[in-house]
Amino acid sequence: MRKFSISLVIVSILLSTGCGKGNQVNGNSTRTAYRSVKHLKNRLPVEQRIAFEASFWSIRDAYAGDDEFLDQVGGKTPQEVIEQGKKIFQERKASGVAEYRQYANWEDMINKFSEQRSEQGKNIKRDPRDDHSVIYKL
Repeated sequence: MRKFSISLVIVSILLSTGCGKGNQVNGNSTRTAYRSVKHLKNRLPVEQRIAFEASFWSIRDAYAGDDEFLDQVGGKTPQEVIEQGKKIFQERKASGVAEYRQYANWEDMINKFSEQRSEQGKNIKRDPRDDHSVIYKL
């Protein structure tokens, strides 16, 4: 019985340490960073997903070297990534980068990205067989 209780304590400690960073970007490698960002993005509220994704890729663009990039995003929560993305946006807008001149501020850029994303979904043609009906026109 004593061995069982000790092993139960060890297993619970291992599980709690292994699952403790589920809301942070895994910065061990670029592959794990991309995978964890995909997982985190799907768990975010819909209104924050585009901001998180835009922030992550602007950080990636700002830090071209893998080691620098992983240092910037590793261990950060989605909110911290968004804050860093906002800072990079402000720096690039102030320095006069052409891509950022068209946006008045961060929120304007995210709203335009959201509009583009919703327009992309509208252009997809619907397949009549998706109605789960046996009867459809060929």
